[in-house]
Amino acid sequence: MTEVLGIAVLLGSGVTAGVLFAVALSVLPALFAMETGTYVYAHKLLGRNWDPTMPVVVLTSTLLTAALAVMADDGAAQVLFTAAAVLLLGVSAVSHLCNVPINRRVKAVENPDELPADWQDPRPLWRRWHLLRTLLAVIALALNAAAVTVI
Repeated sequence: MTEVLGIAVLLGSGVTAGVLFAVALSVLPALFAMETGTYVYAHKLLGRNWDPTMPVVVLTSTLLTAALAVMADDGAAQVLFTAAAVLLLGVSAVSHLCNVPINRRVKAVENPDELPADWQDPRPLWRRWHLLRTLLAVIALALNAAAVTVI
């Protein structure tokens, strides 16, 4: 059973880290190169499928990793899975507390060609939070990979 869960954990944490890494490497530079109105339009389009999907992937990966931390017989595996679960929980926290509120503000813009007078470009702040959660996800993946080799 732990082998099957180990595969699921690697798949889930790998998808999480991979998606976040791809956004940091490719999507963010593209969004920064756009004029503000075009960026708002693109941000709305990009989030349509990620927003409902990624929380499920991240939280499921977190729960499975925590389950493996409890189930593991090896002390090193327990520590590695526990640390990875905490980091994945951090990915979720950064997403929900930092990136999602920014996403909501961008999605609230009805007409990207007529931005509100008090509009402040959220891209620099969104990038900082995104890079933090990407780092957390990549480290969690590495810890999960190391833990799976121990169980």
